[in-house]
Amino acid sequence: MEPRDIKSYTQTELEAAMLELGEKPFRARQLYQWMHEKLAGSFDEMTSLSKELRKKLKERFLYVSLKPVCEKASKLDGTRKYLFALEDGHVIESVLMRYAYGNSVCISSQVGCRMGCSFCASTLDGLERNLRASEMLDQIYRIQAMTGERISHVVVMGSGEPLDNYENLLRFIRILSGEGGLNLSQRNITVSTCGIAPAIRRLAEEGLSVTLALSLHAPDDRIRQTLMPIAKAYALSDVLEACRFYFKKTGRRLTFEYSLVKGVNDSLPDARALAALIRGQHGHVNLIPVNPVKERDYVQSDRRAVEAFQGCLEKNGVNATIRRELGRDIDGACGQLRKRYIDAVKTPGEEDEEGGRGE
Repeated sequence: MEPRDIKSYTQTELEAAMLELGEKPFRARQLYQWMHEKLAGSFDEMTSLSKELRKKLKERFLYVSLKPVCEKASKLDGTRKYLFALEDGHVIESVLMRYAYGNSVCISSQVGCRMGCSFCASTLDGLERNLRASEMLDQIYRIQAMTGERISHVVVMGSGEPLDNYENLLRFIRILSGEGGLNLSQRNITVSTCGIAPAIRRLAEEGLSVTLALSLHAPDDRIRQTLMPIAKAYALSDVLEACRFYFKKTGRRLTFEYSLVKGVNDSLPDARALAALIRGQHGHVNLIPVNPVKERDYVQSDRRAVEAFQGCLEKNGVNATIRRELGRDIDGACGQLRKRYIDAVKTPGEEDEEGGRGE
């Protein structure tokens, strides 16, 4: 039986749970505040609750509090990457990125990933399981508690496909942006997807105002299918129509993520084809020089090719930016730190090199 995961409860569900325990409704508000505003690491820290109530809670509920097993800090830009242990022994990774506009955390939505994108380390060992809403939230909570710094933006763009974990994603967004917790603006939450068209349409109907980022990575179906197996299930025409529907329902401009791979999708003809494909879409292109992954043979496009690609897009009426590369010296790409940690555990003697705390 699935444990009763109290940190994934809404305030209404929490009130019902307190009544079930014979407690007054205001206890639910106190408990919710301890979990989602004060960021308590355990029931024991909730000192305004009686010892008797805390004992009841321990007996009846799972309390998710992620344990950091590895932390790396970039010497180049201050980016920090974290590896957290879950209660079942799995590990997930998160990244703190500091910008002029505030602190952004990139979180994982699954343990591993089943999408199979050929340039991504997250998918190398497949999907282990979905993350609960609490496990998604607590990546943000632990980082904020550990650094003492306010998190202003959240990107669900780490390991996993968020729309493949739809119900937990939705619960996560509503708790994160709701009153009584961090109360983060939904406009400061970005959900990245590889393009599950029906789920994009479903998300558009939820009444949210989160930003949608589409992992596009190719100007046509042929190239996209070589990079992303999901493209065999959902043609670009279907995915882009779902994106248009998302804009129509939410009014939120989209981001089109495009990882540039040398000799695969970075030519000027590719740029012109991309411009023709998305001209008229309400959004902009975020160009990403692909992060090298040792298990793959893809090579990053050189700076001149990246800038030429951007210039061609803009000349053809498509707004494009080049993503600032952060955390390159600490395995900044999705899934790399987790993969190296898992490999080190399988091969004793390497853990100190790859899995220890790095400053």
